Amino acid sequence: MSKSPKEGWRRNGVLTAAIALLLMLAACAPGAAVPSLNTPTAASLRALSGFIKADGSSTVFPITEAVAEEFQSGNRNVKVTVGISGTGGGFKKFTAGETDISDASRPIKGTEKEDAIKNGIEYVEFKVALDGLAVLVNPANTWVDCMTTVELRKIWEPGSQVNNWNQVRPNFPSLTLRLYGPGTDSGTFDHFTEAINGKEDASRGDYTASEDDNLLVQGVAGDKGALGYFGYAYYVENQSRLKVVAIDSGKGCVLPSDKTVEDGTYAPLSRPIFIYAGKRSLQRPEVAEFVKFYLTQAPKLVPLVGYTPLPKAEYDKGLAALAAALR
Repeated sequence: MSKSPKEGWRRNGVLTAAIALLLMLAACAPGAAVPSLNTPTAASLRALSGFIKADGSSTVFPITEAVAEEFQSGNRNVKVTVGISGTGGGFKKFTAGETDISDASRPIKGTEKEDAIKNGIEYVEFKVALDGLAVLVNPANTWVDCMTTVELRKIWEPGSQVNNWNQVRPNFPSLTLRLYGPGTDSGTFDHFTEAINGKEDASRGDYTASEDDNLLVQGVAGDKGALGYFGYAYYVENQSRLKVVAIDSGKGCVLPSDKTVEDGTYAPLSRPIFIYAGKRSLQRPEVAEFVKFYLTQAPKLVPLVGYTPLPKAEYDKGLAALAAALR
């Protein structure tokens, strides 16, 4: 997940307003110091310059975009571009040496590691947040609030002939079921197919697919018979246009939330998400500082764009791995 996926996703205003609110609240507290994510100074504006290319997962995109905006506000001579070509598409570019940062909603695969080795690309993996895959329907859908993983598999498994809601449950209406989901280059596709169908990449192919989650939001929001899945943060951003479905994996119906994603009760659709940085790129000061900024500010920025932060110890591990790569 370079194109500009602003349609249906207006991060700038939300992020700016949220940060402004934090600053105002801190300023009003007696004796409180005003927090700064990256306060520009004359020295910092001169210190770094360059161009950083990031690409990959549409799920991780909102986090990297938010980090990039804040980083550039304090380092105006650094330009950061963030593309969306899907996790797999991002790794194709990254392992060919075309990008500095690869956003990924799954770990790098064996074949992708082989491509990196073949092209002399060494890298460091960083966990940046936790995410839940949300199962969504249209708000006009009044007949389903919870689905079992067995029902989801019946719908999404390879060769499935389920094309009507009454084939899922007899008491559901006779209405055409239209499916929306990530394309095969998406890490969300990989995780969902393994978690629900038992094998990565195992899925029926007759559905509307896109690596851009904004397009999936539009599809489900405009189709009464729709069922789709994508990153939970895209539901959070579009709650008035979508209805989220609770998932029952055998222990009762559980809705995705920060709490259920963090404690693992939203199973099996919770996961960590990542960025990968090329070691050669990290030798450039602007890239090293960007990754450091990413890991130190993630606990503040991740919730602002609808994701769940990792425990502090995980970010500390990332900073240690970054320091080791720079030695």
